[in-house]
Amino acid sequence: MRRIGVLGGMGPEATIFFMQQVVDAVQARDDADHIPLLVDNNSQVPSRIKAILEGTGEDPGPVLVNMAKGLVTAGAEALVMPCNTAHYYAGQVAAATDRPFLNMVEMSCAEAARIAPGGKVGLLGSPALQQVGVFEAALAEAGLTPVYATEQGRALATIRSIKAQGPSEFAAHTLSDICAQMVDDGADVICICCTEFSLLASDIAAKVPMFDALQVLVSAAVEYSRSGVSSPDGNEGAVALNSAAIS
Repeated sequence: MRRIGVLGGMGPEATIFFMQQVVDAVQARDDADHIPLLVDNNSQVPSRIKAILEGTGEDPGPVLVNMAKGLVTAGAEALVMPCNTAHYYAGQVAAATDRPFLNMVEMSCAEAARIAPGGKVGLLGSPALQQVGVFEAALAEAGLTPVYATEQGRALATIRSIKAQGPSEFAAHTLSDICAQMVDDGADVICICCTEFSLLASDIAAKVPMFDALQVLVSAAVEYSRSGVSSPDGNEGAVALNSAAIS
């Protein structure tokens, strides 16, 4: 199986959650059946919020580029980055090596288009997503329109709360309220697009279909890794990934 390099630490608990979801996604009889992961759980990546929202922090781009190069040197055959906001720097990461980069944002937009073709997508994530348009180009390419939280401060406060104190019932209630607002504003589907929010995805309520971008990335990582495995007839396993989402 192909080794997947993980640019992690954004945040550390979300990275561990991603790894656990990859383990859970495989029906394994032995250790060797699992997806090989090379993980840089780098909690020292400069704050995306400070760099993008506040304009006061260090640029995370060069750090992410060095992480990508280090993972490839260690043997990674494809790269993933389980942080939606960090995909603002996806172009730099993808260009830093000759290995495929599985783009969570682009694959999530493809999933939203499958669920609600031509519809409106409620983006349950960091205010930075709207400020710098992390999802805008991919949504437009998929024929979709974004819907954002009107109270972005509540979303940001919830991210900070989860980073500091872990998931909570209050955080889930706040995010359910934000989902209700986005549905009132016309959202046909909700995309959970903050990996902190992924930690309590099962506790968030919405009146429209909802999916988690992190789970989209999990499925893509598993598929890509296993695409090098020979089937009983000697053929390599098929990969159903959207090629446009692999840089």
